[in-house]
Amino acid sequence: MILIGITGVVGSGKTTVSGMLRKKGIEVIDLDKTAKEVAEREDVRNDIKEALGGHCITKDNIAVEKIRELVFKDKEKLKKLENIIHPKVGEQMYSKIKKLEKKGVKAIVIDAPLLFEKGLNKELNKIVVVSTDAVKTKERLKRRGMDEDDIDKRTAIQIPLKEKEAMADLVIHNNGTVEELEKEVDNLLSRIEAWEEELYAS
Repeated sequence: MILIGITGVVGSGKTTVSGMLRKKGIEVIDLDKTAKEVAEREDVRNDIKEALGGHCITKDNIAVEKIRELVFKDKEKLKKLENIIHPKVGEQMYSKIKKLEKKGVKAIVIDAPLLFEKGLNKELNKIVVVSTDAVKTKERLKRRGMDEDDIDKRTAIQIPLKEKEAMADLVIHNNGTVEELEKEVDNLLSRIEAWEEELYAS
């Protein structure tokens, strides 16, 4: 089985590419989604409340915006939050991988926004980076309702895109139309087949 990481910077279109891969039959594990699932667990909510304060937890849910604002301002609190969430996300990821492996799945894509930042690239066979120019990235994020300050805070915690591209096995360029991106994804599918052959031949 081959494990392929897909990453980029916030707003690069990584999630769109992952969605296209799913439609083409590739198994994708979304670590952002997994983190949200983990954060909804009662034991995790209690740990977050203890680490960050009761104002971060409502009766039934996590106050996401309050937490985001808090950890962007305080690196120590960000580290505490990551120490709570990331190990459990890792457990869930490997549990899903094992289940898919038992089903005979040959290739799994791990959709991870902080793949390089957290060293996950060392545990995967191949890495794909979704790249877009800075202007288009900001336009996309503003359409999501983010302001300049929020965008700057999010990008500050990420490795620059050019550095990620240099560490990738394949770069997908997302600066054009949806049709052009689909062609890039078709190329990725061909590369995945080649990587599988290469893996099983070695």
